[in-house]
Amino acid sequence: MQQETKRQKQVAGEVQEVLNGIFQRLGLTMIDGGMVSISSVKMTPDLLEARVYLSLFQVKDRAAAMKKIEDRAWEIKRELAGSIKHQVRRIPIMHYYLDETLDQVYKMEEIFRQIKHDEKGETPSTEQ
Repeated sequence: MQQETKRQKQVAGEVQEVLNGIFQRLGLTMIDGGMVSISSVKMTPDLLEARVYLSLFQVKDRAAAMKKIEDRAWEIKRELAGSIKHQVRRIPIMHYYLDETLDQVYKMEEIFRQIKHDEKGETPSTEQ
């Protein structure tokens, strides 16, 4: 995979910032009792596609949450177009992906806590 160019990073940063505002306006930051946030945006080298990585925190039905966002994709893209049309030649095609990084971090922390507990004979702490 090739290195991201400065322009890709600039456009991705702008798209992420604008999408955060759009998600708030459209009420997509709270779904199914949990929080939805945009963890990152990656642009293709031609800037025609945006890969939007979503972090879902305490969302009960992740598939339903992702479907809800996909169902409103045209509305999200229309709002995005209104905000960035002067910065890019073409509005990128949006692809949404579930970012499970936080879940994996949490699982790793639990594993380390359990290892520490097993080594010291302590009760694992649930503090963050």
